[in-house]
Amino acid sequence: MAEAKRERFGSRLGFILISAGCAIGLGNVWRFPYITGEYGGAAFVLMYLVFLVILGLPVMVMEFAVGRASQKSSAAAFDKLQPSGKWHWFSWWGYIGCMVLMMFYTTVGGWMLSFVVKMGTGAFNGLDSAGVGAVFNDMLANPTELVGWMLVVIVLGFLVCSLGLQKGVERVTKVMMVCLLGIMAVLVVRAVTLPGGLEGLKFYLVPDFGKLFAGATTAEQWATFGDAVYAAMGQAFFTLSLGISAMEIFGSYIGKERSLTGEALRICGLDTAVALVAGLIIFPACFAFAVEPGSGPGLVFVTLPSVFNQMPMGQLWGALFFVFMSFAALSTIIAVFENLISWSMDKWGWTRKTAVARTAVIVTVLSLPCALGFNVLAGVQIPAIGDIQSIEDFIVSNNLLPLGSLFYVLFCVTKGGWGWDNFLAEADTGTGARFPAWSRLWLKFGIPALILVIFVMGYVPKFAVWLGFA
Repeated sequence: MAEAKRERFGSRLGFILISAGCAIGLGNVWRFPYITGEYGGAAFVLMYLVFLVILGLPVMVMEFAVGRASQKSSAAAFDKLQPSGKWHWFSWWGYIGCMVLMMFYTTVGGWMLSFVVKMGTGAFNGLDSAGVGAVFNDMLANPTELVGWMLVVIVLGFLVCSLGLQKGVERVTKVMMVCLLGIMAVLVVRAVTLPGGLEGLKFYLVPDFGKLFAGATTAEQWATFGDAVYAAMGQAFFTLSLGISAMEIFGSYIGKERSLTGEALRICGLDTAVALVAGLIIFPACFAFAVEPGSGPGLVFVTLPSVFNQMPMGQLWGALFFVFMSFAALSTIIAVFENLISWSMDKWGWTRKTAVARTAVIVTVLSLPCALGFNVLAGVQIPAIGDIQSIEDFIVSNNLLPLGSLFYVLFCVTKGGWGWDNFLAEADTGTGARFPAWSRLWLKFGIPALILVIFVMGYVPKFAVWLGFA
């Protein structure tokens, strides 16, 4: 039986915006600002950018190369490029990683939509941070509300994917991305013109490396620096959705007219620009109203609504901010849903209609523990990690993303995998920037060593708690 014709993006712009949309998510506008605030602003941003270039960019090119060379999702790509079957096990890594990511991402995406409605209808008007926090906590304590918004996100995402690659995923994501960038531009102008916002810009844009070594003793200072290094590396992987084949699928949807390094540079640049601009919105606003910018995830859901309440026309600005947040979340959700659907089609030969229906059921069932983890299942905790959402986030961010990236590197640079020459030839096919051939030793030894060291560092404080040393 003849193999079905591979779907294609309708335009190069579609590929860039959808790949960027997958990368541009809550990692940019939820995690990045509060981690930046926690580790001292611009000094952390510089370290994050270094990891993005030396770790994130090469792995993105590798994922695209595997997808374009195989013309398959990760379900079949590794068997096609390395027929020995040695890498067959890795085909499941992407499916499991994308599924676990969606197990908590759908719930948090629901928070964003809920806050669009709450902000737009004036639910936070007149409330201080304690009042806003009470509204947020009431939402978390209500299983019906959390599951309801989670279902809205899932239905929206799979509805878009059911329309097909070009008519659904590409068309809708392009509109969302254009709106996202437009809303961000408006919000930046509002934030940087706030009285007192200049101090926030200084905090964000002027490096203070002393803040990376905070602590009373030398040991404490190095511990702080180690935490910042790990956070920067983890953020570089989380924000680009690398290591779980989320980008690989889009490589399989494009032609060979352009080199993959050039395309990856554009996507990384757009992703990083959104992350940086999100900080230009948040930090001036926080400093203008004397709010601590390193206040954890609550920065977005408690602190910022309180800040908007103090602004002229704050209800409008707040609603626009959460529309922006919702578009960032939905762009990632739609892209990852498409990954799961394409994987199922390649693995089991399902039609798109069947893959959409069955994957939607699986995602819905597996998303329930996170939505219920703040209320009905609130007692489910792991010491040193936290609740169900934190556990799922830890599995993806601290494990599947960095280790998956490591396996991609080994697949592309070793003889036991696809091999360096094959990877380089695919990456350099087409017009545009060439992948640096001189970097082979760095990719073969430097990246694996760095990932393993930082991976172990991420477990050290947890083992300290589990073994009773902390």
